[in-house]
Amino acid sequence: MPTTSRRPIVPGAAQRRRRALALAFILPALLLLGALVVYPIGYSVVRSLYDSSGDHFVGAANYTSAVTDRATLTALRNNALWVVVAPALVTVVGLIFAVLTEKIRWATAFKLLVFMPMAISFLAAGIIFRLVYDADPHRGVLNAVAVTVHDTFDHQASYPGARPRANTPLTAQPDGSLRLPADEPADGHGLLLPMVGIAPTALPADARPAAVPAPQSAASGSSGSSDGLDGVVFLDFVPGGGGEPGRPGSGKKGMPGVEVRLLGAGKKTATTTTGPDGSFHFAGPPPAGATVVLPAANFAKPYNGVDWLGPALVTPAIIGAYLWIWAGFAMVIIGAGLANLPRETLEAARMDGAGEWQIFRRITVPLLAPVLGVVFVTMVINVMKIFDLVYIIAPGPVQQDANVLALQLWLVSFGGGNNQGLGSALGVLLLLLVVPAMVLNIRRFRRSGT
Repeated sequence: MPTTSRRPIVPGAAQRRRRALALAFILPALLLLGALVVYPIGYSVVRSLYDSSGDHFVGAANYTSAVTDRATLTALRNNALWVVVAPALVTVVGLIFAVLTEKIRWATAFKLLVFMPMAISFLAAGIIFRLVYDADPHRGVLNAVAVTVHDTFDHQASYPGARPRANTPLTAQPDGSLRLPADEPADGHGLLLPMVGIAPTALPADARPAAVPAPQSAASGSSGSSDGLDGVVFLDFVPGGGGEPGRPGSGKKGMPGVEVRLLGAGKKTATTTTGPDGSFHFAGPPPAGATVVLPAANFAKPYNGVDWLGPALVTPAIIGAYLWIWAGFAMVIIGAGLANLPRETLEAARMDGAGEWQIFRRITVPLLAPVLGVVFVTMVINVMKIFDLVYIIAPGPVQQDANVLALQLWLVSFGGGNNQGLGSALGVLLLLLVVPAMVLNIRRFRRSGT
């Protein structure tokens, strides 16, 4: 007869001792959890029902103020933008980096470089990107690159602040250009266009002493001749004084790179650019009624890049800094998922003639869906409480344009508002927004058996 084993009966006293021992081990963790999590949450809920002083019960008034305040609504809108954009970007870029680590030779060095920002605090990363986004191209890396690329394709000199000398025929137009009257006489010396308003040091390095135009034929009756139209644009200023006003002379330099247009009957007939000595020449006699124009672009401010931290771009710029920090984290998690993919499935697809893009889109990504979901939801939880990057990177004048709930909570409670009641209400709202993502993440972990 086969014998059946029975589980020994544990006496009630022994069972109680086991429970007491388990409780003794769990109690420190429960006390710590209660002190650091449960009590602050409970106190915040209670405090949110009182006014700023904490003495008068106001019920849901703080919550009403929170959802109707313009600054809070801006913070909610920016938080929504963060939730939609940042987790998706981090997940996609992390996936690309993880796939690249399996394709490139120096995978270890690549992983180190991408993951390195995770070792930097958000405070340090914010300071770094505050400098990267600086509007001054001499300090901001991005604007230095933008200015370099712009100036590579646009060589036109710019003289911001330059204006014609008084009592000269050049007149300013509403669009910022300078125009000569039609058929302006050259007084036998070509067109003399004296300019002031800029320092000699503002001239390009290749500027040469101003040229004296060759005398024009008096037969033409104007500044033109049968050989064409000559002129000179020059800085009518000599350091220390001297020289005849309105005339080129010793110590006066030409203004190179100035665009000069010849207009006839209201239409552009010719365009030229001044040389290092400021001289210009139009071939052939000018048409009747022609006039010379210096376009406004000659006097516009030089290109100084993009206002990355302006109201329009400050939030995308901060999201870029966030991506730089967290892409390494996503790469490592997704890379671990890639390492566990069944290689026989990938090899079978290759043997059946599938391309790498087909394998990636139809096999790799579907098999990685649980890992990608964990990374995405984790990033959602993370961006919901983003604070330090926004606080550090966004300049004071545009901080409200980049405002998020966690920053608004701090500003209302400690950053000058001193209204802990309203701040507690914002904290409770932030908790309620984060809880669904946390529950979703916990369910994913349970389904995956981790």
